[in-house]
Amino acid sequence: MFRISQFMQEIAAPTPIGPVRKPPGPVVIWNLIRRCNLTCKHCYSISADKDFAGELSTAEVFAVMDQLKAFKVPALILSGGEPLLRPDIFEISARSKQMGFFTALSSNGTLIDAPLCERIREIGYDYVGVSLDGLGATHDKFRRMKGAFDLSLAGIRLCREAGLKVGVRYTMTQDNFQDLPGLLKLVEDEGIDRFYFSHLNYAGRGNKNRKDDALHQMTRSAMDLLFDTCWDYQERGLQKEFTTGNNDADGVYLLYWLQRRFPEKLEHIRKKLVQWGGNSSGINVANIDNLGNVHPDTMWWHHTLGNVRERPFGDIWMDTSDPLMAGLKAHPRTVGGRCGACVHFDICGGNTRVRAQQLTGDPWSEDPGCYLGDEEVGVA
Repeated sequence: MFRISQFMQEIAAPTPIGPVRKPPGPVVIWNLIRRCNLTCKHCYSISADKDFAGELSTAEVFAVMDQLKAFKVPALILSGGEPLLRPDIFEISARSKQMGFFTALSSNGTLIDAPLCERIREIGYDYVGVSLDGLGATHDKFRRMKGAFDLSLAGIRLCREAGLKVGVRYTMTQDNFQDLPGLLKLVEDEGIDRFYFSHLNYAGRGNKNRKDDALHQMTRSAMDLLFDTCWDYQERGLQKEFTTGNNDADGVYLLYWLQRRFPEKLEHIRKKLVQWGGNSSGINVANIDNLGNVHPDTMWWHHTLGNVRERPFGDIWMDTSDPLMAGLKAHPRTVGGRCGACVHFDICGGNTRVRAQQLTGDPWSEDPGCYLGDEEVGVA
């Protein structure tokens, strides 16, 4: 995850360069249930409105939570499917809070009415994230449900009015790019605390000239808008969190935005970006699916490291006999192509390996999702 707001604060008020921070354990994104009341076009868990056999029981979830606590996992992101469809979600959430985990709820928002919001408020989630894929009809089309946008926005408003920290998650594609400015305005108008921009983990763009490619140009425009918007908040003294995910080239692209806006800050921010370190799949972020399978992150559902019913999470996570985990945990990672030759490798760490694996079968080839030009990465 790339925290744009933190870097904007660094531009405004630089702080000393410190050591690379190493969390005690990974943040765990936990897909507790695969069932969902929606059938979204870009769903990575391929959810549907039906029960899926073999999901962890309440007792098994509690046992795994004990494992996670012993392994010093700091945060649980409770997701799905739609986690609010799981009958024991509040029981699980209450125990998570009691155990001291940072506890977040990741929902599509359509089920959050006043009574349900009261239960959410009673739990005291540290964060509630709701997905919006655009405004009105755009969102409804992505979610394949008429009225989904209005329901989700109503859920967001209820959570905000209940005093909960609430955010919007948005995954950009060619079909909803045009809604990004309106969504950013919505975030301000509605007093929403956080905006998370997710790059689509697509594969297949190949070796086209990235800087001129339509998708890559779209991404660059979106990042310029995000950086400009976030800096505007910084100048106005407004507290709002902007983050991005699934493309660690964002950190490098910030340097080129700085080159145009604040060239005098380049050296300091570059050191801070190196301190950040880029992609953390298999290191600081983990995923457990509804069946108890452990993955390097949510985009690696096709690669299972082990199952928490058979081995403790900590043993699975530290086992580098799996070649993928050995490679992800290596520092620096060994990658090829443009990524291996990139002059900014120390910032992004080779970006999101899953795209390379999906395109070529080799997780260590160059990332086809990097939207930087050859001259920008020093391989022209």
